[in-house]
Amino acid sequence: MRLHTPLPAARIAAALLLSLSVIAPAYAYQPPNATPNESDLDNHGTYQNRDGETVHSPAHTRSGKAPEGASARCRDGTYSFSRHHSGTCSHHGGVAQWL
Repeated sequence: MRLHTPLPAARIAAALLLSLSVIAPAYAYQPPNATPNESDLDNHGTYQNRDGETVHSPAHTRSGKAPEGASARCRDGTYSFSRHHSGTCSHHGGVAQWL
């Protein structure tokens, strides 16, 4: 009978880092300088996120294409500019697709 031996710490650390990269992908964060073309949007409002940053409110585009700086497409067809996964598209039917 073969006994189970514990995994080396390096393998455990690598597995943990890999799992974190799946849970919190880097593409969800948009830097503050990524701004959409306002002429293509139907909404020009903003809100303060939990970090105190001013973020563009979700908006539909006139062109139907994802605007610069959008992080997600909501189920109602708006594009979100959220910088965190939590709460993204919460008043727009949830996230249809992360960009």
